[in-house]
Amino acid sequence: MSSAATRDTDPDRLWSVTEHLEDVLATVRPLDPIELQLLDAQGCVLVEDVTVPVSLPPFDNSSMDGYAVRVADVAGASEEYPAVLTVIGDVAAGQGEQPHVGPGEAARIMTGAPLPPGAETVVPVEWTDGGLGRGPAAGMRAHSAAPEGATGQVQVHRAAEARAHVRARGSDVQAGDRALAAGTVLGPPQIALLAAIGRATVRVRPRPRVVVVSTGSELVPPGVALGAGQIYDSNSFALTAAARDAGAIAYRVGAVTDDAEILRSTIEDQLVRADLLVTTGGVSVGAYDVVKEALQSVGDEDEAGGGVEFRRLAMQPGKPQGFGTIGPDHTPLLALPGNPVSSYVSFELFVRPAIRALMGLEDLHRPTARATLHASKALTSPAGRRQFLRGTYADGQVTPVGGASSHLVAALARADALIVVPEDVESVEPGTEVEVVLLG
Repeated sequence: MSSAATRDTDPDRLWSVTEHLEDVLATVRPLDPIELQLLDAQGCVLVEDVTVPVSLPPFDNSSMDGYAVRVADVAGASEEYPAVLTVIGDVAAGQGEQPHVGPGEAARIMTGAPLPPGAETVVPVEWTDGGLGRGPAAGMRAHSAAPEGATGQVQVHRAAEARAHVRARGSDVQAGDRALAAGTVLGPPQIALLAAIGRATVRVRPRPRVVVVSTGSELVPPGVALGAGQIYDSNSFALTAAARDAGAIAYRVGAVTDDAEILRSTIEDQLVRADLLVTTGGVSVGAYDVVKEALQSVGDEDEAGGGVEFRRLAMQPGKPQGFGTIGPDHTPLLALPGNPVSSYVSFELFVRPAIRALMGLEDLHRPTARATLHASKALTSPAGRRQFLRGTYADGQVTPVGGASSHLVAALARADALIVVPEDVESVEPGTEVEVVLLG
C-alpha cells in the first residue's frame, strides 16, 4: 500500500485499472519458503533447483516381460527354426541376486527387473513359446545339455538386437542433472519425479490461504428457503472457487449481516488463517456500505503505512474498490463490489494476480489474445471507462454473452473470455479486432 506521504485521499479522484493493480502488487510479497512433504507441496512453487542424486533408472532393466538372453544365442531364430535355450531361473523386480546367463541359457525376466549379468538383450514373451518347450525337436537348434538348477527350456522364434527392450541406466535422468528448476509449480508429474529420485521433502512457497467474506443482510446460503427480499449468496462461492482455481487454499465465510461491529469482529477472527482477505459487497456509496464502515477505523494510516482505502476506478463493471492491509501482520485485504459480475471481474483483474504473487509466480495474469468481434450490432462503452464484457472465444473470434449489466450470472456462466473495451473507445463495430482476456 502507498505510504501516508504518497496516498491520494482525494475522494473525487478516478483511479485507472492499471494504477490500482500496481498498488496491489506493490504491497503483496511472496510468502516465505517452507519445507513440505511431497503431497503437501502439490500446487506450490519451488524456490530452489532440485538436482538428481542418483541416475534414473538406477540400473539397466527390462521394459518387457520375457527372457534375458545373449544376442548370439538367438541370431537367426525363426518360427521354422526357433532357438531353444535352457531357462536357468527367474529375475523379478526388486530381486537382489540374479542368475548369470551363459551360452545357450535364458533367464525369465519381469518388467522393471534388472538385466542379469551375462545377458545382452531381452526377447518379449510374445516372441517365444512361453517356456513350454521341454526338449529339442525336429527343426530346432538345440544347445548343450541343461545345467544343474535349470527350470526347463524356451523356444525363441525371433532374433533380437543388442539391448533390445532394455531401459538403460540413466536414460531418464543422470545423477547431477537438474531435475526441476526453481519457479516450477509442482503438479502430479513433478511430484512423481521428485519421489522417483528419492526426495521426501521439498522447499517451496506455500499455497496462500485466502479467506472470502460476503456481506449483506439479504443473503442466505443455498439450500435454505428464500424469505421476502432475500437472495442466495453466490459471490462467496464464486470467489472461493476462483481463489482455489488460482492456486490458493481458500476458506468461505458465511454471509455477514449489515452490521459493522459483527463484520469487524469476523474479519479479526479470520486473520489467524489468512494470507489474504477478500470481501464482497458494501463498498459503494449506499447507506449500508458495511465494509467501509467496519474498516474505517483501521483505514486510517498507522505508523507502518497500513490501512484500507476505498476508491472509484475508471472501469465497468467494478467501479467501487477497496484495498489495504489490516491486523498486526498487515494482511492484504481487497474489498470488491457486491454485484456478481462486478465481483468476479474484479477478482480476475486484482485478486488472482495477488494470489499468484503470494505464490512467488512470475506469470501473474490470465493470457490475452486478439480476436475479431462477432456480434449483431456495435458494442457501446461509457467514455473514460475500461469496460469488460463477457464473451465466448473460439477460432480467433469472440461473441458477446449477455449484456453489460453486472447482475447477469447466467451470462457469466457461459462466458470463457472478457472483451476489453479501452477507456478512449465508445463504440466497437462488428468485425473489429479487440483484446480478450481468456478465462478458461
